[in-house]
Amino acid sequence: MAGKKKVLLSLVMFFTVILIGVIGFKIIGGGEWSLLDSLYMTVITLSTVGYEEVVDISANPAARTFAIIFIFLCVGTIAFAVTSITSFIVEGELKNILGRRRMEKEISKLKGHYIVCGSDETALTIIQELLLTKKAFVVIEPLKEKIERLSTLVDVLFVHGDPTEDTALLQAGIERAKGILLSLPTDEANLFVTISARSLNPEIRIVTKGIDVKSHKKIFKAGSDAVVSPPYIGGMRMVSEMIRPAVVTFLDMMLREREEVLRFEEVHVEKDSPLIGKTIEEANIDKETGSLLVALRRAGSAEYDFNPSKDSKIQEGDILVLIATPDMVKEIEKAAGES
Repeated sequence: MAGKKKVLLSLVMFFTVILIGVIGFKIIGGGEWSLLDSLYMTVITLSTVGYEEVVDISANPAARTFAIIFIFLCVGTIAFAVTSITSFIVEGELKNILGRRRMEKEISKLKGHYIVCGSDETALTIIQELLLTKKAFVVIEPLKEKIERLSTLVDVLFVHGDPTEDTALLQAGIERAKGILLSLPTDEANLFVTISARSLNPEIRIVTKGIDVKSHKKIFKAGSDAVVSPPYIGGMRMVSEMIRPAVVTFLDMMLREREEVLRFEEVHVEKDSPLIGKTIEEANIDKETGSLLVALRRAGSAEYDFNPSKDSKIQEGDILVLIATPDMVKEIEKAAGES
């Protein structure tokens, strides 16, 4: 912004100097010099091209004195204008190049991160939640103005490209990513990216926004692990507000709290975890981390053991469902053997 102000100032100074020159030469020349003569004298003095003077000023001390002062004024103005414009162009381009290289370097270091495709209101909510829960992620957005708008709101890693193209997905590190969230404007675009993402990384988890309910089956068949319908979620929220307002208020307070971000989280117990074989009481997760163990899902099962007993043993492949802060989750993931 400072660079733009300098360029604007230099242009104002440039036209002000021209105006001073025209007025000065016109006053000194009196009735002998026309407005065009005064403008001509101003331009050849300002540009230092050295064309022949239309009026001889050698015998006019006042004109010569004004010309000397005006030349010094012109030299300073031109130097400032050229420096400001060159600096704005070169520094701006250089900043963009260096910024892009820095971002590409940071993205190349990511592993087990998330990719967000799109920057609509749904995507902005996704981005905000990933930031709050301290998850590493990259945003892919084809429109530069949306990226600029996003950059003014939050400091995020992004790829300026079309998510439907494999090159953009590869730049975002899709082969190393843990999951991809698709929030593009149409179901067709989300479907296309689902197919591309699944082919580039068969293990990645894909969560897709489904606008038309009729398209959900196709998106699932294309390889998406989950399809979220904004109208369905909105309807469920309205019903919840009606029949269980206290629960909704509690969840809202948990989601909106900024000093201590609490979320329902899940942690997978890996094969090298020291938690394997221990009972819930022996693991002592609640006291060790401050989190609250809500449920336990056994490996290979779709059933949940809500509020598991203290005698329940933790096994490899189990999923621990907890209420915890991002820092608590990191501690539990370390104990569970998650990388």
